Amino acid sequence: MFKILKLAIWVTSFFFIQLSLIGQNISNQFLTILGIAQDAGYPQIGCKKSCCKHLTQKRNSVTCIGVYDTFVNKYWLIEATPDIKDQIIMAEQYSNSEQVLPNGIFITHAHMGHYTGLMQLGREAFGASEMPVYVMSKMKTFLEENGPWSQLVDLKNISLHEMKNKDAILLSDSLRVIPLLVPHRDEFSETVGFLISGQTKLALFIPDIDKWSKWDESIIKWIKEVDYAFLDGTFYQNGEIWGRDMSEIPHPFIKESMELFKDLPKEEKAKIHFIHFNHTNPLLNDVNEEWREVIRAGFKIAEEGMKFELSN
Repeated sequence: MFKILKLAIWVTSFFFIQLSLIGQNISNQFLTILGIAQDAGYPQIGCKKSCCKHLTQKRNSVTCIGVYDTFVNKYWLIEATPDIKDQIIMAEQYSNSEQVLPNGIFITHAHMGHYTGLMQLGREAFGASEMPVYVMSKMKTFLEENGPWSQLVDLKNISLHEMKNKDAILLSDSLRVIPLLVPHRDEFSETVGFLISGQTKLALFIPDIDKWSKWDESIIKWIKEVDYAFLDGTFYQNGEIWGRDMSEIPHPFIKESMELFKDLPKEEKAKIHFIHFNHTNPLLNDVNEEWREVIRAGFKIAEEGMKFELSN
């Protein structure tokens, strides 16, 4: 009898959830690109080399994504970057809500471009009240036990919500964010990418990973399962950083990724948008031959302001 009752409750709940979706604008869910640069932005501090030397107008913010469900008048940020002030202004342009701050922030890991924007929520700045911040276990401990981040917790400017690998965070009736552990330089925390699941479409966001071969998941399989894949494009090729051992900062070079993905069908390649570009990466400038090479090969390059539907 108890099992029958549980089944009846589940069927009733499912019915009302589906009923609540009837009449929704099915294009109410989408994501936007709010930044595409590596942690230090573009141009990078102190750089007088050709990539940044004569740069006067072009600027790129640190990699960040906005996720929206306009039916419930909410939006979320993935990453709290050093450029969070400008990115929130940009994010508001896509929101139909009058609120200033997002409804929550998801953090991939404890490298400077991915969480240091949290300081803007403190009492020296906005003075937020219990902003939901979604983090993995080690990242949670890092923020709780190290200043100045611990002050944000103590003063309740932020409220930390612990995520677990592959456990979905429900944002609305049909919008979910799912963390996926990936191998990276985990000095202070673990690293995750995110699967963003909308009403009808899936997006994969992995801005940082050491190498695709080190992951215990198949990136090829994931590309086939999603509608969009925003993947680590930090460096175009080996030797890009002058006078520095690039094995100390491992990432899958775009040249390596293109070789790995070369046999994918055209429609699968078109899902891939490289993102998280170091200031030395020639893909930051569309006049470069490397930029054209990527496009000719059937891949795409993320740009700030791009919008991707998560529902038809």
